[in-house]
Amino acid sequence: MQTDQLLALFSGILLLLGLIAFFIGRAKAARVRASGTSMFAQPDQYAWFAVLATAGPAITVGILGAILMLFLGAEIPPLYLLAGSLVVAAVGLTIGVRQVRPDFHARQAIERVIRFILVGAALISIFTTFGILFSIVFEALRFFKMHSFWEFITGTVWNPGASFLAAAGRAEDGASAAQFGSVPLFAGTFMITLIAMLVAVPVGLLAAIYMAEFAPQRVRTLAKPTLEVLAGIPTVVYGFFAAITVAPIIVNVAGFFGLDASFNNAVAPGVVMGIMLIPFISSLSDDVINSVPDSMRQGSLALGMTKSETIRDVVVPAALPGIISASLLAMSRALGETMIVVMAAGMRPNLTANPLEDMTTVTVRIVAALTGDLEFESAETLSAFALGLVLFIVTLTLNLVSVLMIRRFREKYRVNNL
Repeated sequence: MQTDQLLALFSGILLLLGLIAFFIGRAKAARVRASGTSMFAQPDQYAWFAVLATAGPAITVGILGAILMLFLGAEIPPLYLLAGSLVVAAVGLTIGVRQVRPDFHARQAIERVIRFILVGAALISIFTTFGILFSIVFEALRFFKMHSFWEFITGTVWNPGASFLAAAGRAEDGASAAQFGSVPLFAGTFMITLIAMLVAVPVGLLAAIYMAEFAPQRVRTLAKPTLEVLAGIPTVVYGFFAAITVAPIIVNVAGFFGLDASFNNAVAPGVVMGIMLIPFISSLSDDVINSVPDSMRQGSLALGMTKSETIRDVVVPAALPGIISASLLAMSRALGETMIVVMAAGMRPNLTANPLEDMTTVTVRIVAALTGDLEFESAETLSAFALGLVLFIVTLTLNLVSVLMIRRFREKYRVNNL
């Protein structure tokens, strides 16, 4: 039998055993309770414990067997694994039904299982983060064995040159030496991100202040969902908008002032990316501003300050840690954006301070290095992992800073509310 057929058979039999365990467990608990014996849980709770005792060990055995087969190369016949899992399920069913007795705390047992599942879910996210990091680090170290780390960090020229020829054993055919200076890539990334934040932070913050402090409930009910629709638009649509609409406008405006602007410039993707980030900053800042205690507003107004002065001198400073954390989260999103940059800013590494020229970002070069017919062992392909490692560290740092600032905000108002 095929693997998908065995999986479907396993799921069907396990579902059947779970139903049997549920009904037998509930019927047994109901009989014991009907006899006048006091029990520590409800019949349904005993029934669900029997289901967990049946399905939990069987699923665990199946997952462990799959891990051994996929990652450790163990040769376990799938049919044997299926049979073993079902035997474990049958044993679990027997044990679960036997546990239906008056002195057994089924509710506490279920809560322990749920707590175990929640801890497992939390560990999965942690292990996934480390897995991503290790998968990048190992390949990045291979790249740094070929090229200097210091040159990668401080170099101002990104020109892979004949790196693919070197990987193919024909380095002498190359006309130029490979150069992997990442400064132009990170300069373009930070340039476009800065433009995006200059658009998103003022507009998003002002929109949040309006919706939290001035907007009537009817306007807020309509405006906030409408604003958050921007977060659901695919980035490729934003890329079309930046390349077809915004970029020509910027070229015409620059020409009006006597400036020379390329159609592939940094301003167009920066502005459009800022529009894309407005819902993130606006929604999070709105929640933070609404979390500021009303007693602070009322105290300010009682002292004679106007509503605008209260917002400027009391509400916004109190909500500032949350606003900054929202901005940092939006910045992390901007640093990882690819499609808008590809379509509007170009793919040429260009170290310049002029935002009207074309430039590219780290994520664009990662995509370019990992696509096409390049040899995986070439330095150009492995450079994508080095770029990804540095970008991962930058975004992780921003996320950690934002989490710490949110925690500081919560602790501050937990003390104030005592």
